[in-house]
Amino acid sequence: MTRTGSRLRATLVLGASAFALAGCLDTGNLDWDLRAGGGDTSDAARQATAAAPTPDGNGIISYPDYQMATARRGETVASMAGRLGMTPDELARTNALRPTDPLREGEMLLLPKRVSATPQPAVIGGTGSGGGSVDITSIATTALDAAGPTPVATSPVASKPVSGQPLTHRVARGETAFTIARTYNVSAKALADWNQLGSDMAVREGQTLIIPIATAAAPDPEPVPTAPGAGSPTPEPPSAKEPLPDEKTEASGTKPKGTPPSPDLGADKTTSSKMAMPAAGKIIRGYDAKKNQGIDIAAAAGSSVKAADAGTVTVLSADTNGKGIVIIRHAGDLLTVYVGVSGMVVKKGDKVKRGQEIGKVAAGDPAFVHFEVRNTSKQSFDPVGYLQ
Repeated sequence: MTRTGSRLRATLVLGASAFALAGCLDTGNLDWDLRAGGGDTSDAARQATAAAPTPDGNGIISYPDYQMATARRGETVASMAGRLGMTPDELARTNALRPTDPLREGEMLLLPKRVSATPQPAVIGGTGSGGGSVDITSIATTALDAAGPTPVATSPVASKPVSGQPLTHRVARGETAFTIARTYNVSAKALADWNQLGSDMAVREGQTLIIPIATAAAPDPEPVPTAPGAGSPTPEPPSAKEPLPDEKTEASGTKPKGTPPSPDLGADKTTSSKMAMPAAGKIIRGYDAKKNQGIDIAAAAGSSVKAADAGTVTVLSADTNGKGIVIIRHAGDLLTVYVGVSGMVVKKGDKVKRGQEIGKVAAGDPAFVHFEVRNTSKQSFDPVGYLQ
């Protein structure tokens, strides 16, 4: 056989082998780009989660039904327990650890009972009358613990959902961060961020994890295809269902709705907004969900602090510098928090009206009132939106 004939025979054999192999494969199910799902990223979009919770000044993350605490550098279970005012045995038992076990910096433990964190020094809106800086947000959050439910936390395998509160998961033997994330349809990275896991993503049996809260909405349903040649259906115009409302025009010079008020809201200025300004003065520090979960209002020391809306006084407390804290519960599961109040003229359980005086602005440099709006799950909102 000639060399040309040999090459031709080899080509025919290879071609037949490839054809036979192709006949054995279901090419319709091949993942040509080696990505499961044919490149569909909708599952990844559905795994989008909210930002990880931020611990307070004492490293505590609080929710209605439980609290988590983050370890400091060099801490053990016993030293963390001493810092939080509980026995090492109960903290260790809740987290399937021993009192002598060392903790990684940032490691989170489930607390067996609720604690009130001691405010850590941080400058927020100025210094207090005692000369030291005060973390007002931590103080207000601590006082809010007294206004909400205070059940003893337990360690279920998977907790029942509560509005505004993430689920928890107790790690079982053989589970990993990846299998747990897959179980709850969240990304492993989000699970690690929310629980401050180490770079190796390691979890241990008996550890309690917070399950990130998903934020992405389900994708819109796929449109139903039409038959070839039928054309695309024409959507029904809104006017075909019901007539448009009569157009209302405003007289020239009328102030448009939604215009924010002047930042200098004196006591002599009135407004028809839902809430009244709690003190007469200027906003010197705005709302920041992570750094200042309210607004700071500079006001003259000794001037009135007033209830922003009608409600019931649920908490009367004070910070480490003696500045008073008042919390009022309102309709719709809303709470307002006033920090920097002296000479309180209300007591716990009192019914107050909107604009009723609850105390005086405490002395300070500068003198100011810290004002927050929260719900009963202690989620904060920008108070300006309620004052407009």
